[in-house]
Amino acid sequence: MTSPIYLDYNATTPIDPEVANTMEPFLREFFGNPSSSHFYGSQTRLAVEKARKHIASLLGAEAYEIVFTSGGTESNNMALLGAARARRHLGNHIITTAIEHPAVLEVCGYLEKEGFRISRVGVNQYGMVDPDEILRLVQSDTILISVMHANNEVGTIQPVAEIGKFAREKGILMHCDAAQSVGKIPVDVNVLNVDLLTVAGHKFYAPKGIGALYIRQGIHLDKITHGADHEQNRRPGTENVLEIAGLGKAGELAGQNLAGNASHMKKMRGLLETLLLEGYPGAVVHGHPEKRLPNTLSIGFPGIEANTLLGSLPGVAASAGAACHAGQTDVSGVLKAMEVPVDVARGTIRLSTGRYNTEEEIRNAAGLIIEAVTNFKY
Repeated sequence: MTSPIYLDYNATTPIDPEVANTMEPFLREFFGNPSSSHFYGSQTRLAVEKARKHIASLLGAEAYEIVFTSGGTESNNMALLGAARARRHLGNHIITTAIEHPAVLEVCGYLEKEGFRISRVGVNQYGMVDPDEILRLVQSDTILISVMHANNEVGTIQPVAEIGKFAREKGILMHCDAAQSVGKIPVDVNVLNVDLLTVAGHKFYAPKGIGALYIRQGIHLDKITHGADHEQNRRPGTENVLEIAGLGKAGELAGQNLAGNASHMKKMRGLLETLLLEGYPGAVVHGHPEKRLPNTLSIGFPGIEANTLLGSLPGVAASAGAACHAGQTDVSGVLKAMEVPVDVARGTIRLSTGRYNTEEEIRNAAGLIIEAVTNFKY
């Protein structure tokens, strides 16, 4: 059986072969606890610190500002819960957007139960936040702003640097969920003016279950888990050396060929978009036409149900922009916030390209999608 053409790199990426090779010795040979002072511990401690330097370099940060976590969700929880609770004496107002990943929105919902007030800013038709609208919402008790760097569904890149600049001027902490942007476009914590930034390894060819949180020097967060003083006493638990080593290597590789990888992904995405629009002129592309991740294509086919469409496409692996539950179709919160017509939103699929896609794959995938859409009748 021929494997489906993989166009779901925003969901997860395969592990890069060089990453796997870097990890293997820690699976078989270097098994020591990094907290141990003997030879075996020192070998794994060196690996952890080497990885920390690679991730810091990728982000324009210092190594001591990087804390390893189990992934993007934990990093977001650590940032939002930790910052909100640590700064509660200064206020209880938090600003975020309506298009954040559930790993941010759900945490904000939980904080509301703790008495925090949450303002959720909308977006325009391109899925972009207006910095002025966030500025207008700032109050004397605003303690935290959280805006994603790039949207996971439509790929729109947000004006984080501008928002971060006025947040810093007003003494408000700025968090950015950069899970979808790290490894695809330049992510520099100083350019973005952020205090906290989330990294998810499996979005840039590292394993699942590993991530990092950038914490600017001098920022205090309340701990959300308690135990020993691992990770600079910020995140207790014996380090996952195997995956940390993989994350570090993935960060090193991403930094070495960021522009080349982005160029390839954009070329593949552009070809796919062109072929689909030529083959089915009624299709609608979502997201900003220019300020968009180089690999992300969110495209709607009016009058068609996305999950049913994907179910008829065993040769293509992609994601739907809507979810079906017991005969009902729930439009994604992102498309709803963008005020995409329901009929288009229901037929939206997300196609995301990666390092390993070839032109032949893209042409074949486009052909399969056009054939399915043309033959499909809602």
